[in-house]
Amino acid sequence: MLSVILSFKRLLKGLYHGIKEPQFLSILTTVALIVLSGTLFYSRYEGWPKIDAFYFAVVSLIPTGVDTDLVPSTTGTKLFTVLYLIIGTGLMFALLVNLGRAIIKEDKARRYKLRKEVNNKPSAPKILRVK
Repeated sequence: MLSVILSFKRLLKGLYHGIKEPQFLSILTTVALIVLSGTLFYSRYEGWPKIDAFYFAVVSLIPTGVDTDLVPSTTGTKLFTVLYLIIGTGLMFALLVNLGRAIIKEDKARRYKLRKEVNNKPSAPKILRVK
Protein backbone atom coordinates (compact mmCIF):
# COMPACT_ATOMS: atom_id res chain seq x y z
CA MET A 1 0.00 0.00 0.00
CA LEU A 2 2.87 2.34 0.78
CA SER A 3 4.33 1.88 -2.70
CA VAL A 4 0.96 2.83 -4.25
CA ILE A 5 0.85 6.01 -2.18
CA LEU A 6 4.45 6.90 -3.07
CA SER A 7 3.82 6.20 -6.77
CA PHE A 8 0.70 8.35 -6.70
CA LYS A 9 2.68 11.14 -5.02
CA ARG A 10 5.32 10.88 -7.78
CA LEU A 11 2.58 10.99 -10.42
CA LEU A 12 1.07 14.13 -8.90
CA LYS A 13 4.50 15.79 -8.75
CA GLY A 14 5.05 14.87 -12.40
CA LEU A 15 1.69 16.37 -13.35
CA TYR A 16 2.48 19.51 -11.37
CA HIS A 17 5.82 19.98 -13.11
CA GLY A 18 4.47 18.90 -16.50
CA ILE A 19 1.68 21.47 -16.49
CA LYS A 20 4.34 24.19 -16.40
CA GLU A 21 5.45 23.10 -19.88
CA PRO A 22 3.30 24.54 -22.73
CA GLN A 23 3.56 21.38 -24.86
CA PHE A 24 2.44 19.13 -21.99
CA LEU A 25 -0.46 21.43 -21.12
CA SER A 26 -1.55 21.51 -24.77
CA ILE A 27 -1.53 17.72 -25.08
CA LEU A 28 -3.29 17.30 -21.72
CA THR A 29 -6.04 19.72 -22.76
CA THR A 30 -6.47 17.99 -26.11
CA VAL A 31 -6.70 14.54 -24.50
CA ALA A 32 -9.22 15.86 -21.96
CA LEU A 33 -11.37 17.27 -24.78
CA ILE A 34 -11.15 14.01 -26.73
CA VAL A 35 -12.17 11.97 -23.68
CA LEU A 36 -15.03 14.42 -23.02
CA SER A 37 -16.22 14.16 -26.63
CA GLY A 38 -16.02 10.36 -26.50
CA THR A 39 -17.94 10.29 -23.22
CA LEU A 40 -20.70 12.53 -24.55
CA PHE A 41 -20.87 10.65 -27.86
CA TYR A 42 -21.15 7.17 -26.34
CA SER A 43 -23.58 8.38 -23.70
CA ARG A 44 -25.87 9.90 -26.31
CA TYR A 45 -25.64 7.49 -29.24
CA GLU A 46 -25.13 4.21 -27.39
CA GLY A 47 -27.35 5.12 -24.45
CA TRP A 48 -24.64 4.16 -21.96
CA PRO A 49 -24.65 5.75 -18.50
CA LYS A 50 -22.16 8.61 -18.35
CA ILE A 51 -19.81 6.71 -16.02
CA ASP A 52 -19.71 3.73 -18.42
CA ALA A 53 -19.19 6.03 -21.39
CA PHE A 54 -16.36 7.82 -19.56
CA TYR A 55 -14.79 4.51 -18.54
CA PHE A 56 -14.89 3.23 -22.14
CA ALA A 57 -13.56 6.54 -23.48
CA VAL A 58 -10.53 6.40 -21.17
CA VAL A 59 -9.78 2.66 -21.13
CA SER A 60 -9.93 2.35 -24.90
CA LEU A 61 -7.14 4.95 -25.22
CA ILE A 62 -4.67 3.37 -22.81
CA PRO A 63 -2.75 0.16 -23.50
CA THR A 64 -4.24 -1.98 -20.74
CA GLY A 65 -6.11 -4.70 -22.58
CA VAL A 66 -9.01 -4.33 -20.13
CA ASP A 67 -12.23 -5.93 -21.37
CA THR A 68 -14.99 -3.37 -20.81
CA ASP A 69 -17.90 -5.51 -22.05
CA LEU A 70 -18.99 -2.34 -23.83
CA VAL A 71 -19.14 -2.58 -27.61
CA PRO A 72 -20.38 0.03 -30.08
CA SER A 73 -23.51 -1.38 -31.70
CA THR A 74 -24.24 0.72 -34.79
CA THR A 75 -22.23 1.36 -37.93
CA GLY A 76 -22.00 5.06 -37.09
CA THR A 77 -20.66 4.51 -33.60
CA LYS A 78 -18.21 1.91 -34.89
CA LEU A 79 -16.86 4.39 -37.46
CA PHE A 80 -16.62 7.06 -34.77
CA THR A 81 -14.73 4.60 -32.55
CA VAL A 82 -12.20 3.87 -35.29
CA LEU A 83 -11.45 7.58 -35.75
CA TYR A 84 -11.56 8.16 -31.99
CA LEU A 85 -8.98 5.43 -31.40
CA ILE A 86 -6.67 6.51 -34.23
CA ILE A 87 -6.55 10.09 -32.99
CA GLY A 88 -6.89 9.47 -29.27
CA THR A 89 -4.35 6.66 -28.91
CA GLY A 90 -1.56 8.74 -30.44
CA LEU A 91 -2.38 11.70 -28.24
CA MET A 92 -2.63 9.55 -25.11
CA PHE A 93 0.77 8.04 -25.94
CA ALA A 94 2.24 11.54 -26.34
CA LEU A 95 0.71 12.56 -23.01
CA LEU A 96 2.13 9.53 -21.20
CA VAL A 97 5.60 10.09 -22.74
CA ASN A 98 5.58 13.74 -21.67
CA LEU A 99 4.36 12.80 -18.19
CA GLY A 100 7.20 10.29 -17.90
CA ARG A 101 9.69 12.96 -18.94
CA ALA A 102 8.31 15.37 -16.33
CA ILE A 103 8.62 12.71 -13.60
CA ILE A 104 12.20 11.90 -14.63
CA LYS A 105 13.11 15.59 -14.79
CA GLU A 106 11.68 16.17 -11.30
CA ASP A 107 13.52 13.11 -9.94
CA LYS A 108 16.82 14.31 -11.42
CA ALA A 109 16.36 17.77 -9.92
CA ARG A 110 15.63 16.26 -6.50
CA ARG A 111 18.67 13.97 -6.68
CA TYR A 112 20.90 16.85 -7.84
CA LYS A 113 19.75 18.99 -4.92
CA LEU A 114 20.35 16.14 -2.45
CA ARG A 115 23.79 15.40 -3.94
CA LYS A 116 24.73 19.07 -3.70
CA GLU A 117 23.64 19.23 -0.05
CA VAL A 118 25.59 16.08 0.88
CA ASN A 119 28.77 17.12 -0.95
CA ASN A 120 28.78 20.63 0.52
CA LYS A 121 28.61 19.53 4.15
CA PRO A 122 32.06 20.16 5.63
CA SER A 123 31.59 17.55 8.34
CA ALA A 124 30.85 14.70 5.93
CA PRO A 125 33.82 12.36 5.53
CA LYS A 126 35.15 12.21 1.99
CA ILE A 127 34.28 8.52 1.66
CA LEU A 128 30.54 9.29 2.19
CA ARG A 129 30.33 12.04 -0.40
CA VAL A 130 28.00 11.29 -3.31
CA LYS A 131 29.33 11.80 -6.82
